[in-house]
Amino acid sequence: MTAGARAIELTRAAADAASDKLAQDLLAFDVSEQLVITDVFLLCSAANPRQVRAVQDAVEEKLLELDAKPVRREGERESRWVLLDFSDVVVHIQHADERAYYALERLWSDCPLVELT
Repeated sequence: MTAGARAIELTRAAADAASDKLAQDLLAFDVSEQLVITDVFLLCSAANPRQVRAVQDAVEEKLLELDAKPVRREGERESRWVLLDFSDVVVHIQHADERAYYALERLWSDCPLVELT
């Protein structure tokens, strides 16, 4: 099983929104075969808490245009690692320090990448 078309659409839209706010190191993993709760993990980094919030706002705004609302948000208060769960896609917006420390890409490196164009 691979990520569905809706998950891919939302992932690419979220990646575009994050990129517009200068998020870095964007990677998307198709985790549909490993997890039943979501199809794609989108990872991105931001330089500081203010940028983390800006990326979060941009992603939520863009996906709302596509009728996708987050069913869960975590980490908003500290703005070091914000997780936005849109069911089909989970977006991880991490401060660069957290990204380096937790290295989620190592955990999911066995999963296929979703092309972000």
